[in-house]
Amino acid sequence: MTSQLKSYTSSTSDKPLLGLTIGDLFDRTVAQYPDNEALVSRHQGIRWTYKELQAKVDDCAKALMAIGVQKGDRVGIWSPNNAQWCITQFATAKIGAILVNINPAYRLHELEYALNQSECGYIIAADQFKTSNYTQMLNELAPEISRSNAGAIQSEALPHLKCAITLADKPAPGFMSWEQLQAKSSATSDEQLAERQQGLEFDEAINIQYTSGTTGFPKGATLSHHNILNNGFFVAESQRFTADDRLVIPVPLYHCFGMVMGNLGCVTHGATMIYPDEAFEPGNVLETCAEERATALYGVPTMFIAELEHPDFDQYDLSSLRTGIMAGATCPIEVMKKVIDKMHMSEVQIAYGMTETSPVSTQTGADDPIDKRVSTVGRTQPHLETKIVDASGQVVPRGEIGELCTRGYSVMLGYWNNDEATKGAIDSGGWMHTGDLATMDEEGYIAIVGRSKDMVIRGGENVYPREVEEFIYTHPSVSDVQVTGVPDEKYGEELVAWVILKEGEDLTEEELKTFCKGKITHFKIPRYIKFTDSFPMTVTGKIQKFKMREISIEELGLNK
Repeated sequence: MTSQLKSYTSSTSDKPLLGLTIGDLFDRTVAQYPDNEALVSRHQGIRWTYKELQAKVDDCAKALMAIGVQKGDRVGIWSPNNAQWCITQFATAKIGAILVNINPAYRLHELEYALNQSECGYIIAADQFKTSNYTQMLNELAPEISRSNAGAIQSEALPHLKCAITLADKPAPGFMSWEQLQAKSSATSDEQLAERQQGLEFDEAINIQYTSGTTGFPKGATLSHHNILNNGFFVAESQRFTADDRLVIPVPLYHCFGMVMGNLGCVTHGATMIYPDEAFEPGNVLETCAEERATALYGVPTMFIAELEHPDFDQYDLSSLRTGIMAGATCPIEVMKKVIDKMHMSEVQIAYGMTETSPVSTQTGADDPIDKRVSTVGRTQPHLETKIVDASGQVVPRGEIGELCTRGYSVMLGYWNNDEATKGAIDSGGWMHTGDLATMDEEGYIAIVGRSKDMVIRGGENVYPREVEEFIYTHPSVSDVQVTGVPDEKYGEELVAWVILKEGEDLTEEELKTFCKGKITHFKIPRYIKFTDSFPMTVTGKIQKFKMREISIEELGLNK
């Protein structure tokens, strides 16, 4: 009797894993391609070769050492896309400091949590971005900053913070400017930097990225040099990157998509990183692709839709484009066809993963047929394993639905200072449980069919309803709240909150949204609010979110 093929694959490669730290790999690339263009930041008027970028990175690394940053210290970066972000990424890697990525959209509540949970001693922050004034927000959280000497902060609310570095032209009281920081580089010798760099191991933690948590608080996925360097390398390998490639990166650097798949994907191949602007703007992306003769472009489907629908789309020559990655949400087939035909991205690929897996676990190939590129998330990445299991942990036969699990070099070290959450995510066999429901076909292609958790993906951003619920609960008029996702043409999904008010209390939709503004990130604020007396429940008292979703879709007329 022959056994049915199981939903398990492992992927090999004729290219071995990189056994290097990020700093050593960076220096190796500089030695190979010193005059290649490394970084173009168009909104800043910056254009640096690898040799020039190395000088900036080394100066920053030496300056950080001069202000006391030790191996293992946490250095936060809270900024939109710019050259300073890139410099900080490689400078912290060279000295073994752990870079803490802080979402530029974070409000006070989230910022305070991330800085304290990671025990962040240093923060590099933009002055302001969109509606956020970062200097003002940090002062609001830690009013002691303005009364401190730069580099000697002692704050009650942020007890670990020692130094706040601002990218503002003129630093506010208590802040150190970026220029003042760089000026301190001469206090550290090249030999001291080399000694620090040589003392690092590639399995050590180098990055903390916060993911929204089902328990109501974000969890800090802790990633090593080995995790993210190799993932960036193999994502770019799949796209056949060489030192001649020029990648436009409109996705945020604070996320794995930007800093790993983008920055590290380029640096591992001597390719060019191109930032069109500090945040996504479709016209700037199109102009950048045309003027920089880009060969690759990244984005979530909503970004590609915005580019294709731009009124001046036909005016831009995109014929240099060849490849790129669409990730973060499923891609409609018509969008994929237009990206291939109108944007000349014949080799565009789909990638799937999560922050906890550095991020990419599966990817389509350059030559995969279009139906595989839109109906699946590809096959298992090199040097990784994938399995799909049922509720008891048994591997299911091909074609059957189960939870997607991944194992290999890409699985995070764990959640920062959260052993319990780590044990809940990574099992005793080293498998990361994604919480996503998937199927695997006979050829090993994987399709995501749903989510076992109730996560909502809005415009490529993962939102866990529990976190939003926890915050809305803090409103004095709210007795109970449940949040779920409903379909949305533009963002894929939007949030709807069902709210039960305390007896005798009165609250409007606008008042509740105003309460959320400035406290939680804009994309976590529910688009729709429904005041109700009860939630649909099972006889045993479990809330049925799928029924809430169905009722909301019907009431809001979203099923047309």
